[in-house]
Amino acid sequence: MLEANDCYTIFQQSIDDYHVHDHVDTLLHNPYPTGSFNGLLYGKNWIDTVQWHLEDIIRVPTIDPVEALKIKRRIDKSNQDRTDMVEKLDDFFLEQFKNVKAQPGTRINSETPAWLLDRMSILMLKIYHMKQQTERTDVSQEHTKTTNAKLAILMEQKADMQLAYDELIEDIKHGRRRFKVYRQMKMYNDASLNPMLYGTKSTS
Repeated sequence: MLEANDCYTIFQQSIDDYHVHDHVDTLLHNPYPTGSFNGLLYGKNWIDTVQWHLEDIIRVPTIDPVEALKIKRRIDKSNQDRTDMVEKLDDFFLEQFKNVKAQPGTRINSETPAWLLDRMSILMLKIYHMKQQTERTDVSQEHTKTTNAKLAILMEQKADMQLAYDELIEDIKHGRRRFKVYRQMKMYNDASLNPMLYGTKSTS
């Protein structure tokens, strides 16, 4: 089981690899075995990284509306892929801890380990791009000061989340905390639940 710092390292590896070409259509070349924990982490962050840049593109004021709709569809699919990947990570944790016997009065954690990793992955993207802002030479001193202050807060958050993840895994391992996985309940992607897809008008 990887510690938080190891997970951060894999997220950073994915971010660095993406930015070699820095293009949303860059093909994923996952360096880790298919289905491995490392491979899932790398693939999870790759999805986040591509979506980060799609979110940037769609906010360009002069973007063609047709192109914007295409990008929106890609973002929708990316969100679904992201959720699917988190659930695969949760499956890994469920398997790892299936034989752990919970202690009497064990506490339940509202967030699964995989959803915490999701936040950690996105945090690494925030740090990467905020650091870029601190290094710009075409901005005011105030911009540099502000972005440096924000970067410091992000780094503090990174340390806090590292501790939170490691403590959560340790507590689950020893039966002091438990978690439950609630499979996705997204309705807008389900043709049987979204009124706009199954052909009736919403009454809500």
